Formats: sequence, structure tokens, C-alpha cells
Amino acid sequence: MKKSGIRFKIKKLEPVRDRYMFTDNRHPEKGIMSAILGVISVSALIAAVVFTYRDGGQAQIKYAAAALVAAIFSVVGFILGIMSRFERDIFKLFPNLGIVLNLLSIIFVVFILVLGLT
Repeated sequence: MKKSGIRFKIKKLEPVRDRYMFTDNRHPEKGIMSAILGVISVSALIAAVVFTYRDGGQAQIKYAAAALVAAIFSVVGFILGIMSRFERDIFKLFPNLGIVLNLLSIIFVVFILVLGLT
């Protein structure tokens, strides 16, 4: 007699805890704050550039003040992101996101300053 090529996989009943990964990791507060400061600084810089463009390239003092505050936020956020990255037993999403956004903001501020000097 010929055997059938169909095999059925019977999944044994696993306890519920085997399907979830329990961990002691947490999202660090400094990393979350770093990501928030990064989002604020990037959005403030984008808004300052857009509004300056709408005014025909003439930057008003309030746009420059927003860029200065964004630069301060990005430096503080970058430092907080690096500090939170050295913590143990954490999820690294928010520290990495904060570091990337704040570094992007710092590079953008330096680019604007160099562009303004030429």
C-alpha cells in the first residue's frame, strides 16, 4: 500500500507564557526625553526654514531665536541620548532615535551657519 504524501502537523498545546517573551527591559526616561527634544528641534528648524523661505529669504529675529533654541535642545537631547544608551537592561529604540534626530538637527544648524557665512 502506498503512503500518502500529506502530513499533518499537530501543534501541541503550549502554555501561554511560552508564546510571550518576558523581560526586565524598560524604556529609559532619558531616552524618551532625548527623542522628544529631537522631534521638537527638527520640527522647529524645518518651520524656521519654511517661514524664512515664505518671507523671501529674509530671516526675522523670531526665526533665528527658534533656531537657537532648537540648537540648544538638540545638544541637550544628544547628551541625554548618549547617557541613556549606557544604561543597562533597556530597550534601545528611544535612545537611538533621540541620538539620530538630535545629530541631524545639529548638522542642520551647522549647515545653516556655514551657509550664512558665505
